[in-house]
Amino acid sequence: MRILILTTEYESFLKWHYLRSPHLATASYAEQFAARVETLFGGADFYSRNFRAMGHDAEEIFVNNIWLQTAWAREHGIAAPDAPAPERASSKADSELLMTLKRRLQPLRGILTPLARRLGYAIALSSVELRILRAQIEEMNPDVILNQIPDILTSTFLNSLRRPGRVIIAQHGNHPPANFDPSPYNFGIAIVPSIVESFRAAGLQTEYVHLAFDPSVLERLPPAPSKDIPVSFVGGLSSNHARRIELLETVAREMPVELYLSSFKGIPANSPLHSCVRGEVWGRDMYDILRRSKITLNSHVDAAGGVAANMRLYEATGVGTFLLTDNLRDLDKLFSPGTQVGTYDSPADCVAKIRYYLSHDAEREAIARAGQVQTLTYHTYRQRMQELIGLIAKYAL
Repeated sequence: MRILILTTEYESFLKWHYLRSPHLATASYAEQFAARVETLFGGADFYSRNFRAMGHDAEEIFVNNIWLQTAWAREHGIAAPDAPAPERASSKADSELLMTLKRRLQPLRGILTPLARRLGYAIALSSVELRILRAQIEEMNPDVILNQIPDILTSTFLNSLRRPGRVIIAQHGNHPPANFDPSPYNFGIAIVPSIVESFRAAGLQTEYVHLAFDPSVLERLPPAPSKDIPVSFVGGLSSNHARRIELLETVAREMPVELYLSSFKGIPANSPLHSCVRGEVWGRDMYDILRRSKITLNSHVDAAGGVAANMRLYEATGVGTFLLTDNLRDLDKLFSPGTQVGTYDSPADCVAKIRYYLSHDAEREAIARAGQVQTLTYHTYRQRMQELIGLIAKYAL
C-alpha cells in the first residue's frame, strides 16, 4: 500500500529549528526533510520508516512547514510566494497575554476558532499551502491517508480527496470540536479512551491506539552521556497546568530540579520554578537531557482524563531513563509500577519517592533497565503500525 501521513509542527519548534540552521530555509526539499527528521523530534519519520519496513510505500508531509513546502512547490513548478525568513519567538509579555486570553475564552473555543485562524492565532493553511498539499497528494496517489490534523484540514478538502478504494483515517490527541464532520473518514484512532468515545459520539468509528517509541532513536543518538542531572522535567508549563505546577513547585522547594521547557507562560513571579528553568529542548537535545537524568518526572495534563497516555512514558523508558510518573488509571496495562517505572500519588509522595530512589542507585537503575526492556518489547512504532494495518483491514478493506 501507499500510505501518506499528514501532520503539523509546533510553531515554536519550527522557529528553533530554522533559526539554529538559517541556510535550511532556502535548501532543497530533500535536504530540509532529512534535517527535519534527523532532529528526532515528535514523530519524526517513525510512521513512514516502520510502514516501509513492513513493505509499504510511505511518506510524511509536514503541512505547515512553509519553508519545506515552498521548496517542494519550487521543485515541482508550482507558483508560490517565497517563504519569509524565520522569526524569533514572541515576547514573554505577548505570550503570557495570549495564554490568558486562550484560557478565559476556552468555553467559546468552537465559535472563536475560525476567527482565531483568520487572525493567525491558530494553525490554518492558506490557499497556496492547500494547493501545494493537494499537488503532493495527487503525485503520490496514496491508498491510505493518515490525517493527524483533523482540526486543521476541513471536511470539504478531505472529501475532495476521496477515491474508490482510498482509505482516510483521523488521528487526534484532543476531543473533536462541536462541529466535527466525520464524513471524509473510514475510521479514527486516538490515544485516550475519552477521546475515542468523543469521536464515536460524533459518528466516527474509532479505536484506542497507544503512542510508542522507535528503537532507531538508540542507533541515531551518540553514546549515552554520564548521568549528571539528579532530577529533570522535560515538557511544557503554563498557567493552565495547575496540577503540574503544584507538583513541580513542591519538588523545587525541597530539592534541586532542572526544568527544560518548550513553554513557560503565566507563572507567578514568586514561583520557585523560575530559578529551575534551563531553556527549551527538542528531539535529540531532549533525549540527551533524559539520558543525563538519574530521575525524570512525568505529569499528565488534564486532557489525559486520568489515564496514562503521554509520549514521555515511552521516550524516557525507551532511552533507559528512570521515569517517575503520576500513578494514573491503566498505567499497569503499560508498565509495572515499582518494577518498570516509579510512581507517585501526590506532590508530597513524589518528593519522598525522589529522595528514596536517589539514595538507592542499584534499585533505580534496575527499574530503568526493566522499563526500557518493556518499551522495546511491547511499545514500538513497528507494533503500532502493525495494529494500524490490522484496523485498515477491519474497517476499510
